[in-house]
Amino acid sequence: MTVARVMTARRPRPRRRANPVLFPILAAVTLAACGHLDSPEKDEALAATSQSNLASLGEVIQKHPEDPQAYNMRGTVEAAGGQPEAALADFNKAVGLDPNYAQAYANRALLYRQNGKLELALADYNKALAINAGYVPAYIGRGIIYRQQGHGAQALADFNKAVTLKPDNAQSYYNRGLLYQSQNQHQFAIDDFSTTLTLTPQQADPYVGRALSYLAIGDTKSAAGDLDEAVQIAPTNVQAWTSRGLAYERLGAKEKAAGSYAKALNLNEKYEPARTGFARVGGKTGQSYQTF
Repeated sequence: MTVARVMTARRPRPRRRANPVLFPILAAVTLAACGHLDSPEKDEALAATSQSNLASLGEVIQKHPEDPQAYNMRGTVEAAGGQPEAALADFNKAVGLDPNYAQAYANRALLYRQNGKLELALADYNKALAINAGYVPAYIGRGIIYRQQGHGAQALADFNKAVTLKPDNAQSYYNRGLLYQSQNQHQFAIDDFSTTLTLTPQQADPYVGRALSYLAIGDTKSAAGDLDEAVQIAPTNVQAWTSRGLAYERLGAKEKAAGSYAKALNLNEKYEPARTGFARVGGKTGQSYQTF
């Protein structure tokens, strides 16, 4: 038996709300659900590359200062390691050395996108696709921006193109699922999240996404099952625990609901949807609750 307990006894107890509020939780979880599957621009060859390889990449660049691929690889590692300025310099160098390097433009676009510079990101995605009209990561990245900007038709066109070009790419289905979900086309979203899970069964985000659409159409039992999976795959996912609390709250399982909300609060005591949910089910600070 797994139990959760809220340990922050001095926090003011949140006020009760009469009815569960679905859509604020939907929005919060959907935004956070992009973390693992929305970075398609990285070269597959970088899978074995990490921060520990920066020195080695630096040596490669010293020996081959005109190699754009080396700068692109180092830039990707720097971006992943929280060094955006160094990464930007390396991506700039890569495209300066090879103006037709589609992947480097797409990697720089991802960096811009992650830092909120969406117009610069769009320009780089467009450049990448002008060079290589079949470059799937650029369609996914550009589609994400269009979705964020509310340009649903353009986003859908890009995700559809990505799916057509590479039918086994989980990111395409996942991001198209998020788009459908934002348009309240939940059955289409469920289908795309299901395909994503077929391709990447050990990712929590598609379970969370599909659960949110199940909640939206009233299939609470299926939502709870998906969120059970999500929190076991990603036990530190605050939004997954919170949504799981909502699902079990709607099923009338207040013990599991309180336990899920408590777990979310232990991870982030300021997360408001978890605080209000915990209050709704009568949760008490310092008390242990069963989560499974």
